[in-house]
Amino acid sequence: MATTAPPRGANPFDDSGVLADQHGIRRYTNLHESIPAMLRASVDADPRAEALVEVGGGRISYRELWDRAARVAGGLRDRGIRPGDRVAIRLPNSIDWVLAFLGGLLAGAIVVPVNTRFTDSEASYVVDDSGSSYLFEPGSQLPDAKPHVYAGASRTDIAAIFYTSGTTGFPKGAMHTHENVLANVETAFRVVGVTPDIGPEFRTLVVVPLFHVTGCHSQALPVLRAGGAAVIDAAFDGRRMIETIERERITACTAVPAIYYHILNRPDFTSAQVACVRWASYGGAPIAPALVRRIAEQFPGARVGNGFGLTESTSISTFLPHEWAADHADSVGFAAPHTQVAIDAADRETGVGEILIRGQGVCAGYWNKPDATAQTFADHWLHTGDVGRVSEQGLVYVLDRIKDMINRGGENVYCVEVENDLIGAPGVGEVAVVGVPDSMMGEKVGAVIVPLPGATVDAATVLAYARERLADFKVPQFVAVRAEPLPRNPNGKVLKAQLRETDFGSPLF
Repeated sequence: MATTAPPRGANPFDDSGVLADQHGIRRYTNLHESIPAMLRASVDADPRAEALVEVGGGRISYRELWDRAARVAGGLRDRGIRPGDRVAIRLPNSIDWVLAFLGGLLAGAIVVPVNTRFTDSEASYVVDDSGSSYLFEPGSQLPDAKPHVYAGASRTDIAAIFYTSGTTGFPKGAMHTHENVLANVETAFRVVGVTPDIGPEFRTLVVVPLFHVTGCHSQALPVLRAGGAAVIDAAFDGRRMIETIERERITACTAVPAIYYHILNRPDFTSAQVACVRWASYGGAPIAPALVRRIAEQFPGARVGNGFGLTESTSISTFLPHEWAADHADSVGFAAPHTQVAIDAADRETGVGEILIRGQGVCAGYWNKPDATAQTFADHWLHTGDVGRVSEQGLVYVLDRIKDMINRGGENVYCVEVENDLIGAPGVGEVAVVGVPDSMMGEKVGAVIVPLPGATVDAATVLAYARERLADFKVPQFVAVRAEPLPRNPNGKVLKAQLRETDFGSPLF
């Protein structure tokens, strides 16, 4: 397998204590033995410190968090749950979600978060496929019994199964070991420049779903490792988010670019309300350089940064730090300290090929799917299915999904690259680029645009904007403007198969 690896000399992150094993996999050497062991250390350090806050709900300390999670574990044990059994969580963002997650681990079980946006049939598939013996569901009390703590968990044990949600086919369960999760927690600190012993001043606002690896592994668990507080909101609301940041003295925020755009454009927003924020991270969608600069300006005390990862990589694989964020907004940054990024079958001229990832965060494979595991996790590398390149500086660029790439008369057009440019065009709120069938060229480039709230989009203006930034063969010849948001699956991925059915009309040139 031909690969090209980026130079690590350009990497800006602290990689002390990271060693390569016999397979070349980079590993942190300072991790706890398990997630419960990590939590116990924070409990012992300051049991009275605030651990969890539910917006509009209660607050609990570290001592209360441990005691209540142990009672959930005891309740699960009374219901016959034993180490290695699976327990599924179909709860909204809440303190109860965290208690269910940690209670499952304290019982020695494997926790299976269920996407709350799934239909009943989709949720049933996850519960059945994982073989879950218990389901935490809305309207039911958490199990409660004599406290129980399973002491036999080790780093190589499976801690959780997070199900992917692709645009086609059934979800696949990515098996996360305790080591995978703990490595991501360590990475979350190193890429943003936070010390793990920061303590109560580290307060993060969780508005993304906890059933996603970002919400769980890169927000909730790192703050519990640090002895800080996770302030959890059940859903995003612009006014409530601003008020919560100010009232709760939030120091760390993570959200998709659209959320930042929304709150920055609210008439009631002021920079003074978010002056407490010291770290403002984003990811999951293209972001315009102008929005990056605006986040940095309007969050005056914050370092900004862009994170990239997959469910299969247990969240963070690369990160674009503050110093690079505005000038390289189309990049997802440098490889994390425990990660190596390589390009498979790279084109000799462009360096473009499939992005491969190797490291301590790459999961143990797919639950009950040996063929898919063998195909995706080959030779210790995770085959991401993303097309990209790595610059001489070590910056990683994600250009497209392999299956979404457009072949325009023999020229490859990478949809994400075009989307990254069009997102900055006047009036553009969301954009998706797809191939439009053409009898001569095979495919031509089409763009589906959702305007910003209150804005209008003029196709001629968009094309003029694109021509200043893109090669002529990448400029969309078809533009469709729609009032409805882009169609997405329950994990937020744009359903491009649906968008290919768009009536684009005649080509614009």
